[in-house]
Amino acid sequence: MSSLIASRRYASALLSAAEEGHFLDQVIEELKQIREILANSRDLVHALRSPLINVDKKKHILEEVFKNVVGKQMHIFLTLTAKKKRAGLLPEIIDEFQILLDEKRGVLNVDVTSAVELSDDQVSELVNRLKLSTGKTIRPTMVVNKELIAGVAVKIGDTIFDGSVSHQLQMLKHTLISEVIA
Repeated sequence: MSSLIASRRYASALLSAAEEGHFLDQVIEELKQIREILANSRDLVHALRSPLINVDKKKHILEEVFKNVVGKQMHIFLTLTAKKKRAGLLPEIIDEFQILLDEKRGVLNVDVTSAVELSDDQVSELVNRLKLSTGKTIRPTMVVNKELIAGVAVKIGDTIFDGSVSHQLQMLKHTLISEVIA
């Protein structure tokens, strides 16, 4: 089974259990803390992914690292991932959990790249227009890329809406080249 499929299954199971058990908010907060710890400890992630470290040792590592961070339900989940030899997938499981939670709550993650930093009013206007066109809550990630020359490129999932000047120039160049060849 691919790691993406396994991560999604574990994330889905955790989300379902948290909703049914009415401890979703607690799980969300604990996953944020786990994500932060994993992001700051490359050695921990390597240990959890290592085939040389046995299941019992991984369970012990998870217990020691997260004993003061997580509650009973999350402790059970972490132990399960270790027993099933999926502890190395924790960062991916957390990412998949966030994706599933966003889908359930109607949140779209949108990457916005602009040539210059947008003002708060411009960001607000863009978010409002995207919200109107998609019908979902928008969570923008703003990036500045001066190579765009001017304009904005918006990426929603696999779709890119590119209104940048550099893109327009590339399209013009492509059109001119194809007309010269034809």
